[in-house]
Formats: sequence, structure tokens, C-alpha cells
Amino acid sequence: MESWVSLLLFLFCHLTSQAHEARSSTPVLEYLSENFINNVVQDPRTGRIYLGAVNTIYQLGPSLQMEARAETGPKEDARTCTPPASACQDTKPMPNLNKLLLVHPSNGSLIVCGSRYRGICSLLNLTNVEQQLYYSDSKGERTYVASIEDNVNVVAVMSSYSKDGQNFSVFLVGKGYGTLDSTKLISTRILQDFREWVVFESIIEASTVQTTPFAPKYLHDFRHAFKEDGFVYFLFSRTLDGTDNKNLTFVSRLCEEDHHYYSHTELQLNCGPNNRYNKVQAAFVASPGKELARVMTESSSYGNVVSWSKVLFMVASPDDDDSDSALCMYPLSSINERLVDIISACYSDSGKIGGYPAVHIPYTTKTEEFCTSNIGKELLKNFTCGADFLPSPLASKPRFALKANAVLTMSSLLTAVAVAVENDHTIAFLGNNKGEVFKVHLTEQPYVYSKMPGHTVGEKVNKNLFFDLLQSNLYITTEKKITKVPVQTCLQKKDCQSCVELKDPYCGWCVLEGRCTRRSECRRAEEKNGWLWSPKQQCVKIVSFFPANLSCKNTEKVKINIPSLPTIGPSDRLHCIIQSFQSEGTMSESSQVSCNLPNPSHIPQTPEDQDFVAVAIRIFVNETVELAMKEFKFYNCAATVRKSENTPCMSCVSSQWGCQWNVHDHTCSDMDNTVGEHIIKHRQCPHFENPDPVLIPVGYKTRISFEGINLDLYQVKCFFKTPLETMDQIGDPVSRFSYDKSPETNVLFYVKDKESGKKMDSILNVTLYNCSMGREDCSLCKNADPKYRCVWCAKQKACVYEKLCSTQGLENPYEIECPAPQISYIIPHFGPLKGGISITIRGSNLGIHKEDIKSITVVGAPCKHQEEKYSVSTSVVCEIGPGDPENLWGPVEVELKGGKRGTSLLHFTYRNPIPDAVKPAKGPKAGGTLITITGKFLDTGSREDVQVTIGGVECTVEQFGPVITCRTGEYRADKVPSDPLTVTMKYGKSTTTSIPSAFQFMENPTILDHEPKGSFVCGGRNILVTGSGFDLIQTAVMKVQGDNVTAFEFAHEKNDTALQFRSPTLNDSLNQHFKTYIQLDNWKRELKPFDYHPDPTFHELTKKVITEASIIIVTGRGFSKAMTAKEAQAFVGDVLCVVNTLQDEKLFLDPPSTTPRARSRRHRRDTRPELLDLMIKFGKGEWVVGSVQYEQKNDLSLYIIIPAVIVPMLLIIAISVYCYRRKSQQAEREYEKVKHQLENLEESVRDRCKKEFTDLMIEMEDHTNDLSEGRIPFLDYKTYTDRVFFLPSKDGANDVMITGRLDIPEARRAVVTQALNQFSNLLNSKTFLINFIRTLERSHDFNARAKVYFASLLTVALHGKLEYYTDIMRTLLLELMNDYVNSKNPKLMLRRSETVVERMLCNWMSICLYQFLKDSAGEPLYKLFRAIKHQIEKGPVDARLKKAKYTLNDTGLLGDDVEYSVLTLQVLVHGEGPDVTPVKVLNCDTISQVKEKIIEQVYRNLPYSLRPKVDSVTLEWRPGSTGQILSDLDLTSQKEGRWKRVNTLAHYNVRDNATLVLSRVVHTQQNYDQNQENHEERNALLEDDKVFHLVRPTDELDEIKSKRGSIKDKSMTKAITEIYLTRLLSVKGTLQQFVDDFFRGVLCSVAVVPPAVKYFFDFLDEQALKHNVDEETIHIWKTNRKSPPIRRWWTSNYYKGVRKMVPVSDQDMNTHLAEVSRSHTDRLNTQVALHQLYQYASKYYDGIIASLDEDPAAQSKQLTLRLQQIAAALENKVTDL
Repeated sequence: MESWVSLLLFLFCHLTSQAHEARSSTPVLEYLSENFINNVVQDPRTGRIYLGAVNTIYQLGPSLQMEARAETGPKEDARTCTPPASACQDTKPMPNLNKLLLVHPSNGSLIVCGSRYRGICSLLNLTNVEQQLYYSDSKGERTYVASIEDNVNVVAVMSSYSKDGQNFSVFLVGKGYGTLDSTKLISTRILQDFREWVVFESIIEASTVQTTPFAPKYLHDFRHAFKEDGFVYFLFSRTLDGTDNKNLTFVSRLCEEDHHYYSHTELQLNCGPNNRYNKVQAAFVASPGKELARVMTESSSYGNVVSWSKVLFMVASPDDDDSDSALCMYPLSSINERLVDIISACYSDSGKIGGYPAVHIPYTTKTEEFCTSNIGKELLKNFTCGADFLPSPLASKPRFALKANAVLTMSSLLTAVAVAVENDHTIAFLGNNKGEVFKVHLTEQPYVYSKMPGHTVGEKVNKNLFFDLLQSNLYITTEKKITKVPVQTCLQKKDCQSCVELKDPYCGWCVLEGRCTRRSECRRAEEKNGWLWSPKQQCVKIVSFFPANLSCKNTEKVKINIPSLPTIGPSDRLHCIIQSFQSEGTMSESSQVSCNLPNPSHIPQTPEDQDFVAVAIRIFVNETVELAMKEFKFYNCAATVRKSENTPCMSCVSSQWGCQWNVHDHTCSDMDNTVGEHIIKHRQCPHFENPDPVLIPVGYKTRISFEGINLDLYQVKCFFKTPLETMDQIGDPVSRFSYDKSPETNVLFYVKDKESGKKMDSILNVTLYNCSMGREDCSLCKNADPKYRCVWCAKQKACVYEKLCSTQGLENPYEIECPAPQISYIIPHFGPLKGGISITIRGSNLGIHKEDIKSITVVGAPCKHQEEKYSVSTSVVCEIGPGDPENLWGPVEVELKGGKRGTSLLHFTYRNPIPDAVKPAKGPKAGGTLITITGKFLDTGSREDVQVTIGGVECTVEQFGPVITCRTGEYRADKVPSDPLTVTMKYGKSTTTSIPSAFQFMENPTILDHEPKGSFVCGGRNILVTGSGFDLIQTAVMKVQGDNVTAFEFAHEKNDTALQFRSPTLNDSLNQHFKTYIQLDNWKRELKPFDYHPDPTFHELTKKVITEASIIIVTGRGFSKAMTAKEAQAFVGDVLCVVNTLQDEKLFLDPPSTTPRARSRRHRRDTRPELLDLMIKFGKGEWVVGSVQYEQKNDLSLYIIIPAVIVPMLLIIAISVYCYRRKSQQAEREYEKVKHQLENLEESVRDRCKKEFTDLMIEMEDHTNDLSEGRIPFLDYKTYTDRVFFLPSKDGANDVMITGRLDIPEARRAVVTQALNQFSNLLNSKTFLINFIRTLERSHDFNARAKVYFASLLTVALHGKLEYYTDIMRTLLLELMNDYVNSKNPKLMLRRSETVVERMLCNWMSICLYQFLKDSAGEPLYKLFRAIKHQIEKGPVDARLKKAKYTLNDTGLLGDDVEYSVLTLQVLVHGEGPDVTPVKVLNCDTISQVKEKIIEQVYRNLPYSLRPKVDSVTLEWRPGSTGQILSDLDLTSQKEGRWKRVNTLAHYNVRDNATLVLSRVVHTQQNYDQNQENHEERNALLEDDKVFHLVRPTDELDEIKSKRGSIKDKSMTKAITEIYLTRLLSVKGTLQQFVDDFFRGVLCSVAVVPPAVKYFFDFLDEQALKHNVDEETIHIWKTNRKSPPIRRWWTSNYYKGVRKMVPVSDQDMNTHLAEVSRSHTDRLNTQVALHQLYQYASKYYDGIIASLDEDPAAQSKQLTLRLQQIAAALENKVTDL
């Protein structure tokens, strides 16, 4: 039984250790995607991972095994296509980028939005993404969520929405601006169909963020979205106002229950000093943990932070520097507090904080005050989420941005962040653009303690960085890979020291288990010192031993002091291990462990170079767990003497071990109780010291004496012979010294006991020296230090020790004079005639001191001694003076004091340099050009004497000789000189020579572009740099610099506009930031952008056999990052293969064109098929990816097939071609016949059209010249709107809205203005305005005229916020549409202005079409109108029948031939000067027709509405002295039976060139009214009477009836009809160009369709679809008279064309409306409109108050109170106040 238990325990322990081992070496899991990954999310319930990649959605398990995949592309699409794609043209397969991936856990679906089909979304099954739950591409613009632009980021967050007591799942989307996007910046999208809403529809239409023109200039870049405590937050960067491209980071906040976005407020976030890190890259929201919360609170920069609150961790970077980024932290409490401050300031304090403006309305150009509300502080809590009458959106001013210090900065671009808390400590994981993920411990001094393992280097880390469900692993996503990496690797460390060196907050040393673990994995972690936290850098340590050390000859028990020892329980067993010796350890109360030491025999030998041996003492618990270790020293006194053999006794007694010295036997032993004079313990040892003399000359026997200390111990046994002779004791020191080659050397002497031969302690150091070393002549010898006693021995001609010089008593060696100086060399040999240069004279005996030099002459001329450059005896430097022109050549002479002279055998020559040419003659102003100067005698002087300048710019001499080269410096002036500069050469101080106009500085070269823009680290890629001015450059270098690496390459090809380099090879790692430069001579510029990428990786080749027809496929990764198919090379053996296609993961190679052979010949004897290396070459990088076998096919069959097939085929083709040519010639002859007949048929009509058109163009020339924008009679915007809105009113032109005059007393003007502003704010409340309009329309006395007038007033009052006006109009239109559809008579809708909204729509369309009419439609329409008018009026026009001779419609043709002639009248306008205006008319024109033609000609530059009316003018003809008033009907009018003919000019017999006077009729108001009544009565009488102009209708009909049966008349009628048809064709042909121009400008181009028309038609189509309205009704809606500006132009086909156009989004429409508001609002009488609107509010005051009181929404916003306040201010109305 016991054996079974033992076996089970063994197996359990073994399996446990294996489990720990497996966990410690957990492999890094990864999944490789085929396409680039855009987004990644995790299911919070199952832990599944979903990858949103290009064209694919991947479903992965928590361990990254693929479970399913859904293909999302490529899709047939076009950038301008409106889905479905089947209705689009010019589509092509386009990749589908994933723009949004969001888990909807409540119903088990995955929200997927792509870049195709305008960004529509789909729902996939979370358990199987291959199953699509919902998809529709036919719901229109309202379901477009994402963006088709690759660079537009989309973020979203799940939320809920309540309506009518029902809750819905929705998601809020934040999206940047795309040029073809039709969605909103922020939108709420529903996830189910509900009533009129469909899935993915934007269900909130708000006039805040959605209806503001978010133009691309704001550069929104969304990075994160999250919700917390009832708020939704979006984090993004944008520009401040669109005028500066600098990005700023903002966080915006919305109330989750805010169904109108009234609460949208933006707060600027500043990161780092001066907001250096201004552009957010990624963010993460998490709790800070206890320790970080404490640090943040204590720093006083974040306010009070608690561990359970949330903090926004954000990584950001500068706009223009990818090599710098930082981590910043913002507590959500601080963000919310600052947002509340901003909101409160706007609602209560006029937008100011502390007296400074703190709030502004973003995305608008309005400058008027907007924070005009004055809500009490106590009521602010009621408006936490804003209100419709409060301004929105709001944003903070830069002064009140929330600032944060950079917690950590990195020298790379941080792109991702994730934060976790472990044991109350916070760890941040930061990913960068190089694929690295850093682990950062966030403390008072944050530090990077590690990097995540994996193989993602070189690829940008995706911003979606998150943990698994247990927070134990981190999912890291890069371009094509997702990796699951443990957050810690504690178990990989096997000892405490390596564990704590991690500094990993996750890790600690589990002491009693002997493992590096997380705290939760250590069973006894809660006990004192049971788990030692890694960042504290502490392990269990042995502090000391008692005793501290022992002799290796002794053994005893040792006490081990371990203060940090954990609690040792009763069941824990301690033992000590020393080498192979083991003993049981016992624990004392003072954390001490006692252990027995091994016997001396078990102690290792003492090392030769030490006097002790260190042995490790290890403390173990429970057999296997090592607690601590420390070395214990066993000393050996006998070994102490090894340290200094010359002083053995001193080494013994001074050692740290306390040893003693035995004088008798010269031994060192352990301290014991032995006493005696021969035992030295602490006394001074016997020794010798203080030798004399200390200096000993070489070669001379010298006696040395020294002192002995404590020598009495040796009196009995030893004696000494003193003094010792040096030569006898240590051999010949001279020989050793001469070998050393130095003037002196140190020698150590020692003394031995003669009896024992043992060394005695000796401290005897002497110095040997040699006088002759370094003193080769007399002067140098005499200059030696006197202590050496060196003399110059004339006999020996050497410097020797004084006693070694044999003078035989003749002379004192100290008194010997040195010989005369000798000159051996002079530098230089040549100098300029003016002197001024230095020459160096070398030789011997040139004096001992610089003062010894008496004089120096060069070619007989004095040379000034330069004493500071004097070298004893060997060198003299002097500056030459001017030379004698008569004596230019001669020796150099030096004279010393005492008269001794030395003369050189070498001669010096005076001569002047003569430069004559410089090459090259041009160079860049940056310098660096190496120029060459040629001429004669340029090597005069030395290199140091020559200075070269070019126009004052230094040129550094690099080579000196017969030819001089120098490198130009920088020309620093702003503008380079236009002429070449003088090159000046200065020799010494006095000689200057120059070459005029020799060198010209030019502008530096310019670099325009470079291709390609990246390289692999292997280098060698051909880089083409384009620009200009490169011919000036001599040296072009491409240089790459990193933190610790520099590489460069010279250009291999160069011309004036292009440079070609091979990219430098980088042997170092990519884990550093590189900058690439182009250096052209001295001019240096950074090459941006230029990136280095990791070398590609290649997979093993799978296909081993290739043929001449096969395609070779090489797989791998990273090919396309820095290579193209054109650049890449591939070799099979020795034959080059063409790289056909290069993808990121595949290479497609064409087979070899010839039979390849192996590059190596080593296998040629082998008869087997030859294996050939397949090598890929990218630049300098070469990779052998495998071996292949090449097989050739037998081509014999081709020689048989080709003749058998091709020859018959050629015969058949030749016969077919012959037959085809015969037929085609015959058909061509028939075609020419028909063509000739058609030409004849068309000739007659063409000739007439040409004539008519020529006449028309000549006559319209004056008109056409006037049709520039300034001459077309356009109304200005205010007049246009006044006439459209208010001219039909009862007051006409005198309406107060047109005059703009209000009768307000001056004393009340300020009060009224303020009250009207408040009334304007009230109108901006949708709740109030809807109630206002409904109340008025329910009133019986609110008639149609009042509705029209009220709608026009409302249009002007809200003109500044047309987006809001449109929102109100849409709401009312929806109600109107419901009423008409429910009444079962929908076709009547919009037919009459029966409601306010119908007039609002008419006004809205008039406003929106104004610019379109002015810019696009006006000119061609006006031209067409003038052309038609001219064509019609050139012939008779019957004023009664409305028929004309020339017309476009056969029913309008005037059938009779009317005789007429053209008259030119000279018209004089009464009261407007003497000038006459010629006017062309017809003599058959009525007087009214003549007046019309005269008015049109005289007032042609005025708009028609400003011209006088026909009835307001009289026409007077003055044929003689009296005048005659001309009129249509008078007493002279002719009668024909019952018919009366209208008077014409022919009736009055007016002739050509007659003068007529046009006068205006002036009436008082009373007379005017009376005249109007008479006129109306007269017209009525005319209608009743039988009046005709040219043709009598009844007579004509009777005549036709009476002759109906006549064959002749029938033939005449037929002939007349043909004439009419010809006339119709003539008119149509003449006007064809004008018609074409008009339709081309208005109808044929999609681009000129007014956005308002498209927007309104789409609205009608959308509502018709909801209400199941048929196409006929939709057509009637679009054609009804309430859209008069458009109904005359359009047809059913055009409606269909408009329907197929790209929708005009709410965003685009709002942008257009905002521009209209901005451009024209200031010109309108807005205040007058508000005053007039208030009159309606006053009139229906009680009804409005009652309506507001019944509305809960109005009650919550206190709208009744506000109206009462306004009423009290405007008219002192008594209210409840």
C-alpha cells in the first residue's frame, strides 16, 4: 500500500512540474491573414475574435484557430455609384475595406460595414460569420453608414434608444469626411425595422452636429468611441477652424438619452508641453488602479482620482514627426468637470469663465453672440443634456483645453495602447508603427521594463489592442497578422535574481515554492516575505555569517543571518548544502539559521592567485526549493605570502585573516597561542628600506647602502656583507637597460638570508639611467637635468655619465664648448618675393636656449626668429622678409651667441606664384565643390601659408603642390551674384595674387521627387531622385543615419535633372529610427518620405519540377513593401527569369527563355537530372528559395502540326478576303447613291435655315454682347426674395418687409431689440415653433393670404439657420403627407398654398434655386427667350388669337398671308433727356405690341419686374405741330360688320423713321385706384365685344365650311400645309442652337441639377415608398404648381434621370444651405420679420399659451414662461409674471 501511495505522489509531482514547465514555455499563438487587416473585435461572452480585413471577415477562436470566414469583396462598384450596383455604369471589381466591426451581443450578430456601396452595412451571425443575417442595398442614402474613402476612420459604440415606450438596440457612429460620402459626422443607427425606420437608418435628425457643414477642411479623424455613466464619448482630431492645418485633439460628449444631440459638446485635450503631441493616435479607457490613482492625486495635476474611476489613456504624436509620440492620461471626472464648466458658462455666464471667453460654436462662420441664455445656476441641472432653445454644438476655446503632461515619450510613432491593473499597479502596453509592443509600469517615474515577444517587427500595430477575457493574454494585430501573447512570462525565470530583474509588476518570486509567478499563483503569497514583488528588486539574501570566515584547517557550526526569510512553518524542513556536504538547518527566533560546516578535507584547495577559497552555502527548504545562497570564505595563511614575494612577513601579518609569521622557518600560519620572539603577530617585520643612491648611471659600478629594521632576530643565525656591490648581485644592468630603449628605468632589489636562502622583506627601489639616450649632440647633452650629471665627452663624441668621460686631466668636461651648428634641412625651399612666410630650419647644435640664437639670414636677408617655435638644438623657425630682386637664390645661415655660425648646403629661392586657371568654373552656393587651380610656382611656401578665397568665401586647401586643390565654403548671402567671382590666393602675410572672374556660385540644386520611397534593409534598390541643378554637383551621396548606425552609397548615374543611387545596406536592426539624406557636396536634405522595411521572408518552394511552359510561383511575405516586378530579379541556375507579377505574398515568374545550367560545375559528372538553384534577388539581397529540376518538352510534333493546320487556314482567309472586297465595293456604290439623294432632299431646308439663322444672329448680335452676367437683368438676392415673398401682399411694394422701416420709439428700441433676440431664440425651439404654426392653422381667421405672408416672414426670420428651417419644413411636410394619403386623395397635395408648409416649401425652393438660375440656367434660358421672341416678332403676331407667322407649334401658326413691312421708330422718352432710341416694329403691330417693343428696347438692362408696364405709359406720335395719342381702341377704330379691328401703326399711317414720345402716366393713389377700375371695366367690355387683330376667327371658319367640298381648295389647303411645315422647320432649325445650349446647360448635365431639386425629389420618392404611393402620384407631386421654378422644364424621363443620380445627402444639403445663410442673411430684414411674426404671436397669444401648456416637452423647457417674458418686454402685456 505504501508503495502505491509513493508512486501516486511521484506521478502527481511529476505532472505538476510538467504543467508548470508547459505554462512557462507557452508558445506565442498567431494567425496570418491573406489580406490587410483593418479592424479587430472580441465577443465579450465567448472570447471569439473577429478580423475585419480587406475583402474578408475572419472568425477565430480564442486561441486564434480559424472557425469561419466570409468573403466581402471584391465587389463590382464605382466611386460615384449609388447602390444597387446593377443600376450603375462603369463599374469594376473594387476591394472592400472593412470600415467598422462591432459586436451586437444581445442578438448574437456582428455589425460589418465596408467601403463599397457607399458604406452600407450587414449583420453576420456571431457563431458563424458565413451566415448573413441581414443585408440590403436598396434602402437609399439613409442607410449609408461608413465611408468609401480609404483614409477615413469610422468608430462606433453600442447603445439603446427609447421611443413610445419601446427600447431598441442602436449604435452611435463617428465618421470623418469623405468627398463622396453622404452620411453624417455623428449618427445613431437602429438595428431593426420599426414603423418607417429600416435597419441601419439614421434615426436622429438633429440640427446640431448633423446639419452643420462639416467640410473637409476640418480633417476629422475619429480614433475611439466609448460610453460611461450615461454618456457617449468620441475621441478625434480636427483642425480648429479650417484656416490652419494643425490638428488638435478633442473629446466630444453626448447624453445617451439625448435624441436631438443638443448635448454635443467638444473639449480640446492638450498633451505634452505646448500641446506638442497634438494628434491622437489611439486610446483606451480603464480604471487606474490604487497606486496610479494615488500618484495622480498627489501630483495635483489630475484632481482627486480614485482607483475605481475611469481614466482615458491616450497616445498622440506631433503632426509632422513620426519619430516622436507620448502617452497622456485624462481622468473622466476631469473631462466631465471641464465640460460642465463649458456648458454652464454658455447657459448662465455669457460664455465666459473668469471673464475670459471659454465657449464657441464650432463649424460656423457666424460672429454674433450665441450664449445669450441666462439660466439660473440652480436650474442648470435640468439642462444637463441641453435643449432645443439652447445653443449647440458647443466647444471649448483653446485657453480652456484640458491639459496633461506627457507620462512617457517614445522615439517612434505610438499607434496603440491597452491598460491593465495587477495587484493595484497599472501596466500600459504601447504598440508602435514598427510592430513593437512595449510594457510600461505606470508609477511616479514610469519606465519601460520589457517588450512583448513575437515576430511583428516592421509592421504597424493596429489601434485595436485588447486583452482576452481573463486579462492573461494580449491580442496584438499588425498589417496581416494577429498574435496572442501572454501579458507576462514570469515562469520562464528559474531563479529569484532573474525574476526580479524583469521589473515586471505581474511577477514576483514565490519564495517557498521557488518559482517566479503572479501573486495569485503563489499559495503562501500573503505570508510575510512569501512573495517578493519583481519591481522591488529584492530577493531572500544572506546578510552575514557568524563567524564571518574560518581557516581552511578548522571547522565548526556557522550562524547564517537572513532578515528577509519568510515564515518557516512546522512542516517546513531546512537544510544547508556546501559543495557535496549537506547538513540540517535549525531556525532561531531572530531569523538566523544554523548549519554545520564540512571537515577540512572536504574544503576545496586554495587557488594559486588567492589566499582564500570561497564556497557557496545554499539554504534549502522542503528538499528542493533554494531560499538563499552566499559564499563563505575559508582562508589559508600560508598562501598570503604569494601576494608579494619581496615582503612575505608584511603580507602575512597585515592580511585580513589575522595570520602570524614565524621568523625561524619563514612561514605564515593561523593565529594561535604560540609566543616567542620568533613569532611575529602584530609587531613590525624585519625588513630593508631607504636605498642610497636612488639614481644609478648605466655602465658605472655603484655602491648602494640601505637601512635594516628589526634585524636583531637574525643576529644569531645570519650576518651580512655591506655595502653590497650592484654589479655582482644582479648581473649586468646595462644590457637590460639598452634593451629597454628608454632614458631611465626602475629596478627592484631584494635581500636573502645567506643561511636559509629565503627572501627577507625588502623595499629597495632604484632608478637606472642612460645619458646617451635622447641626447645625440652636445647642446642636447648640456640641456640634461643636472641631477643626472651628464657631460659631452669630446673624445667619445657622446653624452655620458661624468665619471665615464676620460679627459686625461686636460680639460673639465663641463667647460667644453659645443661645436658650430649644422643645418641639414630647410622647409620650404621657395618663398614669395615679399616674404611673410615661415621657414623651418632643422639640424644639430642649434643652441641650448632660444636666447642662444643671435641671427638668421635667408639669401642674405634677415629672417625674424619665432622663439615660441624653437626646439632645443634641433629646430629653428623664422619669418622671411622681402627678397632682393637682384639676389633671389642662396643659402640659409644661423649665428649663435659666441659667434658660431651654421650655413645650409641647401639653397632657398625667392619666386612669386602665378595662378592662371580654375576648374570647374561653377558650383552650388552651399559649397563643397573641389576646385583645381593651375599655374606656375604654385608650390611656393607651404600648405599652411596658402589661403584661398572666392569672393570672400573661404576655400579650404586640401592638396598643395604644383597644382592646388581646395574645397569651397558656403556662400551665405541670400542672392547669388550673377557674374563670376575672383579667386584670390594669399601666400603668407604679404603676397596676394588672383584670377578674376574665375568661379561663379549658383543656386543650390533642387530635389522635386524621388521614386521609389522605400527599401529593404538589404539595400541595393535603385532610387531615382529628380530635380534640377545636379550638373553642378561633384559628389552625390545617399546617407542613412540611425541611433548607432550610418550607411551611405554614392550615386552611380547622374545628369542635370536626375540622380540614381543604390539604397544603402543596413546591417543593424530596424528597432531604431532612421533618417535618409541626400548630400550633394555640402548641400544636405532629408529624403521624406523614405522608409526601410524588414527583408522579405520566403517559403520553401513546393513545385520542384518546371518546364518551358510552366509558371513558377514563389510564396513568402513582405515582397511588395519595397519592390516591384520590374525591379526584382530571379535566376534558375544561370538563366534570368522574368518576374511577371509581384504581390505581397507571391511572385509569379515566367519560365527560363533558354535551357538553364547550374552555376556550379561540381555535379556535371552526375547523370541524374540537374538540380538548379532558384534564386530571388531584391537589390543587394539574394535568397535561394529552393532547388528545381528543368524539363524540356519534345517539339517534334509542332513541325508536323504547323504546316498541316496553318497552310489551309491561310488559303481560306485569302478567299474570304477576296469575296468580302467584292461585296463591299458594290454596297459602297449603292450607299453613295442614297447619300446623294438625301443631300439633295436636305439642301432646300438647309439653305433656308442658314439664311434665317444668319439673319437671326446678325440681328441678335447686340443682345448677345449684353448677355454677360452684369448685363443679364438679374435681381439681387434681397429684391428677388422680397418680390417672391412679399410683393403679392396687400401692401405690395409698400410692405414693411420691403421698405424695412419699423415705427419703434427710440426709447424702447434697445428693449425691443433684446426682446426680439429672445423671440428669435424661442423660434429656434422646435417644440415652440411647431406649436406656434399648429395653433395658427387651427384658427378660422388665419386665411390663405395670412398663411402665405406668415410663411414668408418665417423664411426670413430663420434664414440664418436654413438647416433648422429645413428640419421644420420636413416635419410639417410629413404631417401634411400623412393627411393627404389618409384622405385617399394624395394627388391634390402641393397643388395650392392651403397650408403654411406648402408656402414654406415654395419659398425654400425659390431660395435654393436663386444661385442656380444666376450661375447656370439664367443665361441659356435668357438667350433662348430672346431668340424665340425675336423669331416670333419678326413676323406678324395676332394679338387676339395668339397666333404668329413664325412659331414652333403648328397649332399656333397664322394661316393667312398678312401683308406687313418693318418700320424703324425713333423713340424719345419724356423726361429722360433728348436721346432717341431706334426701335424696330411692324406696321401691323397693335399699339400695345409697339409699346412692349419700345419698353423692351429702352429698358433692356433692367429686370422685367422693374420695367414700366404697358398700361402705365402713353405713346404719342407727332407727325406735325400737333401730337396724337395712339391706343388700341378709340373712336377711329374700324368696324367690319359685327367685328372691330384693333388699331395698328398702319391704321394711324405711321411711317418709317417716325418720331414717337413715350410718357409715363402719373396718378395719385385715388386716381390710380379709379383708373384701375376703369381699366378693368374697359377690358371687360373688350372681351364681350367682337374684336379682332389680323384674322377674324368666325369668318375664317365660315369660309372653310362653305368651300369644304371643292377639290381645288383641298389641293390649296395641302399646298398651304406644306408651306407651313417648311416655315416650322425653318424656325426650329434657326433656334436649334439656342435650344441645344439651354437643354445642355440645364437638363443634359447631371452636375447642374440643383441640389435642392434632387434632395426634394428623393424626399418625395422616399415618402412615397413608405406610403405605397404609385408613380403617377409621385409625378404629379413633382409637377404640381408649388414647385413653379422647375415644373416648366422637366419630363418623366428627366425625373427618372434625376432618380438615378447620386443622392444629395443631408450633410451636403446642409452645407449648401449654410452657405446660402452665410452669404445672404445679413442683407435681409430679419429684425423686421421677427417683429411682424410677433404680431401673429400677439394676435393668437392665448391659443399659443394654451397649446404650450398642454405640451409636456414645452413645459419641461419652460417655453410658456419665456413667451410671457417676451410679451412683457415687447408690449407690456400682463402675464402671470
